[in-house]
Amino acid sequence: MTQTSLPQIDWDKMDNLVPAVVQHHLTGRVLMLGYMNPEALAKTVETGRVTFYSRSKNRLWTKGESSGHVLELVTLGSDCDNDAVLVQAKPNGPTCHLGVESCFDDDANQPFLNTLAAVVSARRDAPADASYTASLLKGNPRRVAQKVGEEGVEVALAAATNDRENLIDETADLLYHLTVLLEQQQVPMADVVARLAERHQ
Repeated sequence: MTQTSLPQIDWDKMDNLVPAVVQHHLTGRVLMLGYMNPEALAKTVETGRVTFYSRSKNRLWTKGESSGHVLELVTLGSDCDNDAVLVQAKPNGPTCHLGVESCFDDDANQPFLNTLAAVVSARRDAPADASYTASLLKGNPRRVAQKVGEEGVEVALAAATNDRENLIDETADLLYHLTVLLEQQQVPMADVVARLAERHQ
């Protein structure tokens, strides 16, 4: 749901121009950094499309106004000092002018579950004896499904016995095997996250 209220910004302190960090609303991945003045922030809220103040063009600039790759506003917030804006947005196409998802397009900018999914996916074409992950992906789908079931039970038992460390370990095992199962069934993790977001709305 798009936020319609303006965050509190200390414009005087920042000489009417604040940094605005844009994150993907589902993955949390940092997409880009821009700058906003009061007019850019107001237009972002009014139109639902992320708008910046371009220092090179010396005017308001809506992301995607030429390419069509707009950023749809989801939420807005400010930091603890009220001198920066955090934008959660839904990208329509690549955010970076180089044609990639993020202007910070490197491995360090990936949420860990995305990294895990990418590592598991890379094992798909490996020989079955190359790794435990490859053996699961090459094996009978029922084996992976069984592992997910077993780990789910282990998580429940750890929680029932208030065993915190075991709960952490078993949940990690469950998330790993669930990631393998999704890869084996060719269901992107992003689709699951998107369904959760739909339900949240």
